[in-house]
Amino acid sequence: MTRHRSSAAQTEGLRKYRPDIQGLRAVAIMMVVAMHCGILDIHGGVDVSFVLSGFLIGGQLLAEIEKTGKVSLSKFWARRFRRLAPGMTVVVLATASLAWIYGSPLRFRDTMEDGLASALSVMNWRLVETGTDYFANDGTQSPYQHFWSLGIEEQFYLAAPPVLFAMAWLSRAVFRNRVLVGLFLGAVIGGSFWVGYTQTSVDQPLAYFGTHTRIWELTVGILIALGAPLLSRMNRAVAGVISWLGLATAIGTALLITPQTPLPGYAVAGPVLGAAMIIAGGCAAPRLGAERLLDNPVLNSVANVSYGWYLWHWPILILWPDITGHELSYSDRFRVASLSLILAYAMFYVVEHRFRTNAQLVARPWKGIFAGGTAVAGTAAAAAFAMTVLPLNLSASAVAASSDTVGWSGTESVRASVLHKQLSGVAQGALPKSPDDQTHYGCIDNTDVEEFVLRDNCVIGDKTGEKSVVVIGDSHAWQWGDAFDEIGRKLHAKVVTMAKGGCSPEVYAIKNPELNREYSECDSWRKTAFEEIRKLKPDVVVVTDRVRQEATEAGAEEAFQTLEDSGAEIVYLTDTPQPGRNVPDCLATHIDDVTACNPAQDKAIEYTDHRAMEQKVAKRHGGVVIDTLPAFCADDVCPTVIGDQIVYFDSSHITAGYAKSLVPFLQPTLKKVLAG
Repeated sequence: MTRHRSSAAQTEGLRKYRPDIQGLRAVAIMMVVAMHCGILDIHGGVDVSFVLSGFLIGGQLLAEIEKTGKVSLSKFWARRFRRLAPGMTVVVLATASLAWIYGSPLRFRDTMEDGLASALSVMNWRLVETGTDYFANDGTQSPYQHFWSLGIEEQFYLAAPPVLFAMAWLSRAVFRNRVLVGLFLGAVIGGSFWVGYTQTSVDQPLAYFGTHTRIWELTVGILIALGAPLLSRMNRAVAGVISWLGLATAIGTALLITPQTPLPGYAVAGPVLGAAMIIAGGCAAPRLGAERLLDNPVLNSVANVSYGWYLWHWPILILWPDITGHELSYSDRFRVASLSLILAYAMFYVVEHRFRTNAQLVARPWKGIFAGGTAVAGTAAAAAFAMTVLPLNLSASAVAASSDTVGWSGTESVRASVLHKQLSGVAQGALPKSPDDQTHYGCIDNTDVEEFVLRDNCVIGDKTGEKSVVVIGDSHAWQWGDAFDEIGRKLHAKVVTMAKGGCSPEVYAIKNPELNREYSECDSWRKTAFEEIRKLKPDVVVVTDRVRQEATEAGAEEAFQTLEDSGAEIVYLTDTPQPGRNVPDCLATHIDDVTACNPAQDKAIEYTDHRAMEQKVAKRHGGVVIDTLPAFCADDVCPTVIGDQIVYFDSSHITAGYAKSLVPFLQPTLKKVLAG
């Protein structure tokens, strides 16, 4: 009992208010907003926030356990509800309204699934399920995507009190001090970090968004809170140096992280370590520590609204192009940051502060829990209603079914489509189904597949035909499946598709953005695909893939030499244009002016030097080149609707309908090559 009182006295002797932590909270949110808005390439703000949350919440819980020997779950969860639920409710509902009015109607159902997951604090696991690339910049980001980190924190708030209480009770029973708690926290930190580090190269979305791979960052904060009584007795000069080194570490390592850095991996350890050093050094209240910089009215004010700023900045950033009708400029990025900060201040004083300080909710924890629970349940119900019942914001024409699309009918049809401004009723009728208008024929292997295996669904066209064709490449080869199926039937040729996502048949190193590392699975898959081609001895091999900046002439030479040695005739099908944004979404919000969705040819045709190099190498090995450019672009524009047919089902791949309309464009060349 004496030891218990002594520990409690030490805990009570710690500072109740930490200006350095308040300032660090402001620095963290500014790092997040600056990075997301593209103002400054600095990462790690969320990681710093995780450490802060762990320290503050862990400190509260440990102090209560030391003082009373128990944890009041009702008071703890009531505080969390009062702090988090009001702002979450406002932003989730406001974002839903903006998404319905301004966002793509085709994406609204998925968006509201994200809203529901956000309201229920499981957005991080939804992003794991959908395999989201956090650094994607192709218009597919959800306006609720930032709720992933809040989901992790709220899952932590649910589990931390009972777990910490159990460990504290066991520690007193076994060691009669905090040793067991410290050992447990150390094990959590080590285990969680190792899982996150190893999973980064295996399943990057799981590593990035998983609670189990991020919990170590919060636990670091709890461990510092556990050791705070001891840290408070540290030499103040040493503590000051540690806090300054921590600030330099947090900012310096955050600036070293780039979108190409495998995350979370080991890189997030820098900002976490820096934040831990600042907090640990500040426990001794050094007079010349980093607190001298962090303790000022500006940072204190920003810290007060940091939660609201985090909530508001992301949906405004994502919906800004739809609301304003133009892409984000650099000045727009500052406008987004400023507007979201203003909204954060307004929400803090009008909503958040009132709930946090409401006398009845504070005095009666169960009222706070009921009020917060009602807000969460109401928000979730509203998201579910919008997801399932609310009609999409589409015109009557777009709701009607249509099957009269024509697609390509000669180069003049492309040129004529450049001038079309109004989305026709026929195209509007096809629009809702266009994201699902993907090839029905052929096979494609996922990222993790290391070997090509010939399966029944890889064989299309005339499966009993005497002639045979192999189509090899990445998803830009797979997208032609419907066209090659019809061509194979018409020419009585068996077509074998060999496609793997993100994998070029040319022999060069590729860095996969999903894995955030070198794509070794592509190398092994390509090798086995070439071996299968040698066994099949096809009459023709069609090579087509997305042109990449990593492409090398040596890699192209090796691939085309291998294919030439197989005895097959080679056809090189040039890559299709890259619209740069999700086309169905763009059309859905620009029905009266589809020209806003039509990219300029010089922007849509990527890496022209590499394209020319690949064509040259293909010809050098006897290949016949089919230039797809006339089927997609004219007058320096690449229209997204041709002959009432929507050309792309996303930001990169052509629809099955448009691919099939190009059979007359492709068939003559293939017929000639097959005839020898």
